[in-house]
Amino acid sequence: MELHEIEAELHNSDFQYRLKAVSALQNYPMDVAVPLLTQHIKDPEFLVRSFVARELGRQKNSDSFAALLQIIKFDNTPNVRAEASNSLSLFGKVSASHLVQTFVRDDHWLVRRSILAALVEMDCPEEIWEVCLLGIAAEDTAVQEASVDALGWLANSRQSEIALSQLLTLKDSPFEYIRVRVAYALKNFPTPAAKEALAQLRQDSDHRVVGAAMEDLLL
Repeated sequence: MELHEIEAELHNSDFQYRLKAVSALQNYPMDVAVPLLTQHIKDPEFLVRSFVARELGRQKNSDSFAALLQIIKFDNTPNVRAEASNSLSLFGKVSASHLVQTFVRDDHWLVRRSILAALVEMDCPEEIWEVCLLGIAAEDTAVQEASVDALGWLANSRQSEIALSQLLTLKDSPFEYIRVRVAYALKNFPTPAAKEALAQLRQDSDHRVVGAAMEDLLL
């Protein structure tokens, strides 16, 4: 699509044309694409804003970084904020502290799960540990489960010891869905304490916990 066509379609009343125009900007250099994208971070259609957030992650410069931060802070749609969080993570570890701040501020499960996954992908163990503690204390079960899973990822990191300690505490959680995730996470830790905890979970009162703890033995 020619640039003049993109500029025209970005103002089309039909949002589907705006979506196509935003997608077409991936073929243009950032000095052309980013100014046009940033003009539409407040588009009335959330799908357009989501496409804009995604494209800003591909067009990485200081202006797109700033625009993504604005979307994360002020957009009223969780899907868009989650997309912007994913895009921000593509800037590398410079974005890690901003993602942690967003996790603290934004308690929507989709945003938080996106940030957890992004931090794991970015290999940021300190930040993962920080948000895991918040996530485990959250009210949303999906965030709790993702946080326990992330603790398992820390087995090969500098945070291994404290992550294992947290898992050993959580193995006695009153919630079976937490104990299930703990069983899976503990398998990443080749320590006597982790193996002992797994042995205990194989005697759990809930069959789902027992199944998770025994799964590797049945393969």
